[in-house]
Amino acid sequence: MKIFGKLKAVWILTEFLITVPVVIFLMRFWNDKQWTFRKIWSKMQAYLTGYDLEIIGKPDKDAKLLLLNHQSLLDIIVIDASYPKDPCWVAKQQIADMPFFGQILTLPKMIIIDRESKQSLRKLFKEAKERIEEGRVIAMFPEGTRGDGKKLLPFKAGAKLLASKLKLKVQPAVIVNTRQILDSLDFTAKAGKVKIIYLDPIDPTQDKEWFEKLHKNMQEVLDKETQNS
Repeated sequence: MKIFGKLKAVWILTEFLITVPVVIFLMRFWNDKQWTFRKIWSKMQAYLTGYDLEIIGKPDKDAKLLLLNHQSLLDIIVIDASYPKDPCWVAKQQIADMPFFGQILTLPKMIIIDRESKQSLRKLFKEAKERIEEGRVIAMFPEGTRGDGKKLLPFKAGAKLLASKLKLKVQPAVIVNTRQILDSLDFTAKAGKVKIIYLDPIDPTQDKEWFEKLHKNMQEVLDKETQNS
């Protein structure tokens, strides 16, 4: 029943309001271990929110740009919990501007982009290069915002330009079912299984149309998964 979904969403929100400040506190005092704290917290969410994670395929160890579909806040959590390297998320300025809670992005040096600024692309290129030199992988949602979990939104050009500018090997992945488990727009939650499906890595220098083909390939994978669910 929907009422139980609402109650579970309230529980998850309450749990976030309690546990996220703990992570922020730990990162402020031991910032060199920020990825460890994020990873432990993210792994805890499998138990606290009640999802099981299935991973199909493996991320390429040489890829520097991780591109994913976006449907729920849970997308970031399942990647932080399972990805073998420290993801540096490209995030909206509005989230970083949140009082206190915005530190969950600023302390671990995520890349904060103001889409209204003409300097946003230059900032993205500069900070992405710095984070990669620090051994991190840039993680982006090329849709730019959350979709319905079934149909991909059109991809924004930023990810394509970044891959081209810095000559980055790309690791695409499709996340399945996170919106059904935690729908932050409808404010409902339930238990279930999340899948992360890693696709073949891409060398953008080998195909000028790679970005358009990627959208098509990711949609085909998502269609197959949602039809079978």
